[in-house]
Amino acid sequence: MHLVVGLGNPGTKYAGHRHNVGFVVVDRLAQRLGAGAFREKFQGVFTKAEWGNHEAILLKPMTYMNLSGESVQKAMSFFKVDLKNVVVVHDELDVPFGQSRIKVSGGAAGHNGLRSIIEQCSGQDFVRVRVGISRPASGPVDGYVLSDFNSSERAELSDVVEKAADMAEAIVSKGTQVAMNQFNTRDKETKRAV
Repeated sequence: MHLVVGLGNPGTKYAGHRHNVGFVVVDRLAQRLGAGAFREKFQGVFTKAEWGNHEAILLKPMTYMNLSGESVQKAMSFFKVDLKNVVVVHDELDVPFGQSRIKVSGGAAGHNGLRSIIEQCSGQDFVRVRVGISRPASGPVDGYVLSDFNSSERAELSDVVEKAADMAEAIVSKGTQVAMNQFNTRDKETKRAV
């Protein structure tokens, strides 16, 4: 069993923010896989999804980003999911908008949601789906991640979300290495072609 976690902040105030793209991807996965309604538990909301022989818990922590690890740790403990079977979908400043990357392990790189998970779950050996939001050209990073996607980004956002959902599905159904070979390689080829 896998635990697929989308990171974000609760409430309509934050719904369209770049920092909430993890929530959007997990919502899309739930819709795609015909999962039931999200239920409150583990300081978050969760649902179960099954496809083929694969089962995953989809979780959106409702603790606010900086305390995401509290929710993840509770869900991991309840469902007895190993850290290596946790997939965290999050916004990533160091990946260009329109691209996503799969990564295993590593530090928080300034992302408070990842930092909280690393601290609360006593390790960093989980899988990340890093959804690119690009760095701001100027101004503070905090204000940028806590702002809505601009109009040109919104026009592409559904494709970005679909691809990130494809990545999460592939990790659960095919394994992390196969998913990395499939998606990270394709991104490199696209980059070379441009």
